[in-house]
Amino acid sequence: MLFNSIIYGPIHSRRLGVSLGVNLLPADHKLCTFNCAYCECGWNTEVLHPLLPTREQVKAELEQTLSTMTCRPDVITFSGNGEPTLHPQFENIMTDTCTLRDKYCPDAKVCVLSNSTQLSREDVVRALLMADQRILKLDSAITRTMRLIDQPVNHSLQVEHIKQLLMQFNHDFTLQTCLLRGTINGKHVDNTSAEELAAYYDILKQIAPKQVMIYVIDRQTPCNTLQKIEPETMQRIAADIRKMGIEVIVSV
Repeated sequence: MLFNSIIYGPIHSRRLGVSLGVNLLPADHKLCTFNCAYCECGWNTEVLHPLLPTREQVKAELEQTLSTMTCRPDVITFSGNGEPTLHPQFENIMTDTCTLRDKYCPDAKVCVLSNSTQLSREDVVRALLMADQRILKLDSAITRTMRLIDQPVNHSLQVEHIKQLLMQFNHDFTLQTCLLRGTINGKHVDNTSAEELAAYYDILKQIAPKQVMIYVIDRQTPCNTLQKIEPETMQRIAADIRKMGIEVIVSV
């Protein structure tokens, strides 16, 4: 499922409410530093010179949409066809977006869904600090499982590195995790196993995000050997996290 425009929606998000989406990536293929087995956008496509919308195009289309909407969104969400922080003008686009939000729908929040891989860039961190909500991915606290599920372009990526990058936000972020089981490339995966959860709870204690979002597969996935986690398991995991004093949103 790809978004073929810069601005899309509003859609009713399971986790965010009425969300107006912003896609800073190409309209005809996914561009991401992960190649997640569960991604609703499908697998990455190798394109030598991907065509990205300009800052001016994003600003113009967002203003046109906000100025004519009869129902104001709860949130303006940067997501789209891959990793939004890859856009070279991401910081400036965030500035424009916050200005337009203040003008047309001051009660709406600006939210960014990110896979956490660009957090070593100062411009990306500055941009994320403008957002009202930073939703940052960590699908496993064990490196081998993270690599199996998320298939990072940087094959040497370590969970420890992601953890250090997340800690720079001083707990002011939401950690997002997709829980699943099945097989990927013939290898068994289950990030709800006892080993996985022990590591996950340990890293939660270290980074202490203000909120955790755990969710299950909701749409068709590019890897067709994955299974949806049952609601009872999701609620049990949520209860464990709440015992740490962390707010949890569960989407089943």
